[in-house]
Amino acid sequence: MDYGMIGKLDKAKRYAEDRKRFRFNKFDVTFHGTNNDHNVSFDNGVFKCDCEFFITHQRCSHTMALEILLKDMITVTEPA
Repeated sequence: MDYGMIGKLDKAKRYAEDRKRFRFNKFDVTFHGTNNDHNVSFDNGVFKCDCEFFITHQRCSHTMALEILLKDMITVTEPA
């Protein structure tokens, strides 16, 4: 590995430790739940999940787990 790449790798590690540098705007995730897989998406502050609980509450354990995991890396818009 050349010295330039070593420097870039060190910089990448420093960036990765600073979670506030990242802001996710959109993503789709397959969440492996206890009983089933669930499709969870995030689009500009709004979560969607295909589980039954989310349909009636606009939040669920799957979306809340992602909020915890991605703390400081997403901004969630509260449902109306």
